[in-house]
Amino acid sequence: MMPLLSAIVFFPLIGVLLIILMAREGEEGDHLARQISLWTTVVVFGFSLYAWYLFDPTKHGFQLTENAEWLGGTIRYRMGVDGISLPFVILTAFLMPLCILASWESIEKRVKEYMIAFLILETLMIGVFTALDIVVFYLFFEGGLIPMFLIIGIWGGPRRVYASFKFFLYTLLGSVLMLIAIMAMYVTAGTTDIPALMAYHFPRDMQTWLFLAFLASFAVKLPMWPVHTWLPDAHVEAPTAGSVILAGILLKMGGYGFLRFSLPMFPDASVMFAPMMFTLSVVAIVYTSLVALAQEDIKKLIAYSSVAHMGFVTMGLFALNRQGVDGAVVQMISHGFISAALFLCVGVIYDRMHTREIKAYGGIVQRMPIYAAVFMVFTLGNVGLPGTTGFIGEFLSLVGVFQVNTWVAIFATTGIILSAGYALWLYGRVMFGALEKASLQKIPDMGLREVIVMAPLVAATLYFGVYPKPIFNLTGTAVEQTLAGIKSKLADTASAETPTHTAAVP
Repeated sequence: MMPLLSAIVFFPLIGVLLIILMAREGEEGDHLARQISLWTTVVVFGFSLYAWYLFDPTKHGFQLTENAEWLGGTIRYRMGVDGISLPFVILTAFLMPLCILASWESIEKRVKEYMIAFLILETLMIGVFTALDIVVFYLFFEGGLIPMFLIIGIWGGPRRVYASFKFFLYTLLGSVLMLIAIMAMYVTAGTTDIPALMAYHFPRDMQTWLFLAFLASFAVKLPMWPVHTWLPDAHVEAPTAGSVILAGILLKMGGYGFLRFSLPMFPDASVMFAPMMFTLSVVAIVYTSLVALAQEDIKKLIAYSSVAHMGFVTMGLFALNRQGVDGAVVQMISHGFISAALFLCVGVIYDRMHTREIKAYGGIVQRMPIYAAVFMVFTLGNVGLPGTTGFIGEFLSLVGVFQVNTWVAIFATTGIILSAGYALWLYGRVMFGALEKASLQKIPDMGLREVIVMAPLVAATLYFGVYPKPIFNLTGTAVEQTLAGIKSKLADTASAETPTHTAAVP
């Protein structure tokens, strides 16, 4: 029997094989490809829930582990999850069936190839969160660029080629530096095993360069200011489901990388660069929120809001305390629900009107009341209203940072005010006012398929916003263990640098 994590990671490839063998040309073949993709992703989601059921959140370390020889035994096929990585596995598996359903009618050309690209992307994304060998992690991490590059470049908008190449080159350049750092870590520590590297104490001077090399990759992926400029272009040109995965999962790989690698492996450098990370986070929160206010394209506005919300993630992580890290993890999960849902909401009206210009809408609440109610839930979640997951993540991140630097917390809080400004301003212009435009007079409300796509996201946003305990139960032990390891290494460094005085022997 195949081990569970390998089944979760590689089962989408079975769907790929079935599409290649069974789906013929024509409408019947396209329909079969959609069905195979949907049921494949549903099965993977079921596997991920079973992994959650088997996982014991009270135990330290990685669980459901797998270990097999690969590449001569030096680099091994190691898989496992802890309370930090498992939520992202579940989130990825949760969003994928919704992406397939969202693409059911909007993708009409090269349907089989589109579904194959998404299934391969699912394998690579889940592999990132389950790999316990840093080289295997790197292969999954970089491999995800290829299907997303194709999704944007083939099924995207008018400037899709420019956007796809910009996305690819930005992320690839940063990752080359990370690859060099991985080789240096292997030479120094003699292993590519992630748990062993987390326990290894690299020299302080070496940590500085390793931290910067990993920062070059994770900052682009997250993305942080000022290397965020690829994101709005990629979002605007990507098909709806591509934007959902880009915002819901691919951005989280940067935050996950900071929490899995940068903080526990390079704690001295993390403390040294924390002021810089706080500064970049605050600039991202405030600056990109102001830029969002100036946007006329709905997708671009939501894309800039994603950069702002990821600023809370980096801010919370580098507070290096329980509230900050808990807030960062919840914020990433929350953003996976809310931002993905907002892009799906844009896709609903784009499929009807074929425009994302804000000025093309107005008063559609009179024609689309169900859509207006759904959009309102996610708009309020984006603002961080209490009762939604957005509030919990941002609030805990601010509490964690407040304990470390009051001024950073104060400046970052202005981002919440600005988010209310651009989110409610967008909602008001699209939904309210007189229904004057002739093109909107007969626009239909959400259909059954669209309601089925949105309902789980509404439920998750509200349920975990009111009752986040399941998330904290899952992540608590792993976060505590990570912070304890960081504090232990920092204490070792401090004791090594403290001069010792011995009494003179008479």
